Amino acid sequence: MAELLLELFSEEIPARMQAQAARDLQDLVARDLKEARLNFESVETHVTVRRLVLMVDGLDLMQPDLKEERRGPRVDAPEKAIEGFLKSTGLKREDLEEREEKKGTFLYAVIEKSGKAAADVLAELLPQVIYNFPWPKSQRWGAKSLRWVRPLHSVLCLLDGEVVPFEVADGLTSSRTTRGHRFLAPDVLEIANYADYKEKLSNAYVLLDADARKALIDEQARALATAQGLALVDDEGLLNEVVGLAEWPVPLLGRFDDDFLAVPQEALTSAMRSHQKYFSLKDPKTGNLAPYFITVSNMKTGDDGRKIVAGNERVLRARLSDTKFFWDQDQKQLLEDRVAQLDDIVFHAELGNMGERVQRIRALAAVIAKKIGADEAAAVRAAQLCKADLVTGMVGEFPDLQGLMGKYYADAQNEDASVSQAIADHYSPKGPMDTCPSAPVSIAVAMAEKLDTLVGFFAIDEKPTGSKDPFALRRAALGVIRLIIENKLRLSLRALFLEAFQQYKDQRAESMAARVEMEMGQTLPASEKEKLREANAEGADKVVAELLAFFADRLKVHLKGEGVRHDLVAAVFALGDEDDLVRLLARVDALNSFIVSDDGVNLLAGYKRASNIVRIEEKKDNTSYIGQADAGLLAQDEEKELFKRLLTGVEEAKDAIGREAFGEAMISIATLRAPIDTFFEQVTVNSDDRELRKNRLLLLSQIRSALNEVADFSIIEG
Repeated sequence: MAELLLELFSEEIPARMQAQAARDLQDLVARDLKEARLNFESVETHVTVRRLVLMVDGLDLMQPDLKEERRGPRVDAPEKAIEGFLKSTGLKREDLEEREEKKGTFLYAVIEKSGKAAADVLAELLPQVIYNFPWPKSQRWGAKSLRWVRPLHSVLCLLDGEVVPFEVADGLTSSRTTRGHRFLAPDVLEIANYADYKEKLSNAYVLLDADARKALIDEQARALATAQGLALVDDEGLLNEVVGLAEWPVPLLGRFDDDFLAVPQEALTSAMRSHQKYFSLKDPKTGNLAPYFITVSNMKTGDDGRKIVAGNERVLRARLSDTKFFWDQDQKQLLEDRVAQLDDIVFHAELGNMGERVQRIRALAAVIAKKIGADEAAAVRAAQLCKADLVTGMVGEFPDLQGLMGKYYADAQNEDASVSQAIADHYSPKGPMDTCPSAPVSIAVAMAEKLDTLVGFFAIDEKPTGSKDPFALRRAALGVIRLIIENKLRLSLRALFLEAFQQYKDQRAESMAARVEMEMGQTLPASEKEKLREANAEGADKVVAELLAFFADRLKVHLKGEGVRHDLVAAVFALGDEDDLVRLLARVDALNSFIVSDDGVNLLAGYKRASNIVRIEEKKDNTSYIGQADAGLLAQDEEKELFKRLLTGVEEAKDAIGREAFGEAMISIATLRAPIDTFFEQVTVNSDDRELRKNRLLLLSQIRSALNEVADFSIIEG
């Protein structure tokens, strides 16, 4: 058993590509080793800004010998057939064996291959792994034929301490050498094995393990903050990125002018994070941003980093000056005066510009505000201004601040607090971990924004497919679901979709009319324009049906994390008339409690038995048994009792459902268990009397119909 060490040493690898590159290297080499019949015990990978490293432990030094038997044609087969078999095996006629079988005597080829040394196998497969490595973006340099993420300088490859000799491309060959830190230890290092490699890299200012680098940065950054009486602003994404920028990370504390604190702190944080990769600090008592930052250097200096800090402070001063300039300039124009500029921003070629989108959101927000008891005027005002910050200098420079900067500008121009907050919240919730708005005006605008997106893209048939969702429609649907459920809003999804579609209808008709008029070179008659409006209106039912199905799937995904069975959600949604999510969840909860009880388990079994019998007999008779059994044809007490209980149970369940007393509805349905069990024990469904048989099948069909008043039990598993 041997140890394989591979290092690919290059110019700086982008931080965003490092983790995936390490996974790809492990997967590719592990796959090729298995295909080459070389067993191993474990694989580990590491990645830094300049090197991609793989170590395989417990690797076989030799392939096992391979013996393969292949059956050929009969011995008396045509000569051409035998020649073809010989050619495919690489053997001569005298090398073949003749074996007698029931159908005659056949030729057999016994091919034996001796296993190759692991070093020889690796010398063949590793160059291919390197040459075909799946970087998201790669480049060639000079006259080289190899494509790599950045120029590749060297390849270290050792098997049990010995170099595995191979050429990657263009004279780049494997060796036992590498280099340490670019500035602190650039000399060549000769490596004996993996333990020696890690030790020498550590002495050469290279911390190989990414988790160790991450822990060091986090610990030292927090220590620097604490020493100033401050707290580090947690930023896991930035921390993971910075880990990939330095092989020997050294956190350093810097400062910026207090004057910049007049700018919204999110803008300052974004400037420091996006452009400079700096960590922000805050006052732990007030939570306000402090005029300090932490940068992570890739250098250890004799002056404890003072020159590095001074240089970073100069660069940051320029960045923050630009940020402050945007802040000051943007406030010279009111948000409402910027709305007209949204007409110059295309939302989607088939869905109009951003100005038209704002008008649709306004109308929809007003409708939603009425339904949920929000201030309609405030909702309309917030919707009118919610996209205006897209044309500000600040959002142009820092797109991640859209919505939030709108709030700051709205506050600065003395908009109502609910309007300002709704502008900030209208993109939320952006994901499952994002906070969901709870203020009524914010809810109205946020929901209108998402519904406009969903209905618009479904109307032009731009729906998510597989893993592709370029317009983030799944996220938008989840946002609507969370807004409704977490705020316990009693809304009809169907009515919301139709209202959103209404906003598009006339707009799309006018757009289509304009295109037709342009192509024809003449004005369309009013009657033709009306036909276009009607054609657009006709698509509403299709869009609503597709969206309801889409929301059912999204709801299953959302509730799965909360332990709610997907089949129960589907069973309630399948009724077709349940689009009030709050009521739907109440029904699902009641159904869930019932279905795990003894009555529920047995009743479900009875339902499936009844349904299966009816389905089989319908297929056999080529007819459909739907309707109510004839009371006059009920012969046995057991079927009479079931018939009676079905009628009363259904009425009781319907009454309870109408009052939204879903627990009571389940209790009513549960009373069917005993008569159903007794019926199957005492009554023969397939009676010789045709009329009796038909009547009993209708009675079984009534069981199916009765339970389907509560949910579609055919969908429920178990």
